[in-house]
Amino acid sequence: MNIEDVRFFCLGLKNTTESFPFDDVSLVFKVEGRMYLLVSLDAEEPAVAVKCDPEQAVTLREHYAAVEPAYHFNKKYWNTIYLERDMPGDEIRRWIACSYREVIRKLPEKIRKTYDE
Repeated sequence: MNIEDVRFFCLGLKNTTESFPFDDVSLVFKVEGRMYLLVSLDAEEPAVAVKCDPEQAVTLREHYAAVEPAYHFNKKYWNTIYLERDMPGDEIRRWIACSYREVIRKLPEKIRKTYDE
């Protein structure tokens, strides 16, 4: 899986927006203005940071050598997934979708209901 595959997948998720919020070396994907994915564009090795609940974060790190705590975020919730290591593309897409759903889960109920339809 590469950065363009990640971008294509994210933009297919409902109400996703992308931006360069900090500089030109990071790409952020948000839903309802809340970030669910960070892509490091300047890294030597392509990687994405996904948000997980703490239990999922530990499980993800235990199962894949391609995953490390995200150094630039709360390590309890965020993981960095290296795209060119041992994790299959379907599994990467699954964790991106989990990150997306984690953000939606914390939205106000009125907004969250529009995602259940």
